[in-house]
Amino acid sequence: MKQNIRRLKKDFLIIGLSFLAAYAFVRFGAINHFLTATQEFKILGSFVAGMFFTSAFTIAPASVALAGLALSGPLFLVAFWGALGALFGDLILFFLIRDVFADDLMKIFRRFWHRHFFSSFHLGFLKWLAPFFGALIIASPLPDELGLALMGLSKTKLIVLIPISFIFNFIGILGLVFIAKVL
Repeated sequence: MKQNIRRLKKDFLIIGLSFLAAYAFVRFGAINHFLTATQEFKILGSFVAGMFFTSAFTIAPASVALAGLALSGPLFLVAFWGALGALFGDLILFFLIRDVFADDLMKIFRRFWHRHFFSSFHLGFLKWLAPFFGALIIASPLPDELGLALMGLSKTKLIVLIPISFIFNFIGILGLVFIAKVL
């Protein structure tokens, strides 16, 4: 139990540091260097930024990079390739989260919540609701790990995860780059 809590604390510390890194990237011009380097390779830049858009640890710098790419390019191109990169990142996270993160959460909350709550992810109405909420989290600015953890708890199949991840990441990235272009 203490080891699970220690790992979660470490994860939250890394998330906080990633937001500081994103601020530093913008403040000291590192994002400008990335945008200049990927100017001719917008597809590759969007794909790579999309991969990093999925994780709580890297969402802040990736959002800044995607917004910067959209300022000098077509929104739908950035959103499409960013969503493909995010799908790739989500697949990696899904396999990690399904095995590690979900187990950590189960061990921590097992003491506090009744076992029937978690079994409802497999059999009850939450089996169908969890992927829906997971998809909404993927589309939101929240880190995809939360949504993927819900999908992992409900044993969502890859055939369902792949289109959900692509479509909802596309919507989320398109919203982000649209707001960046308007503001």
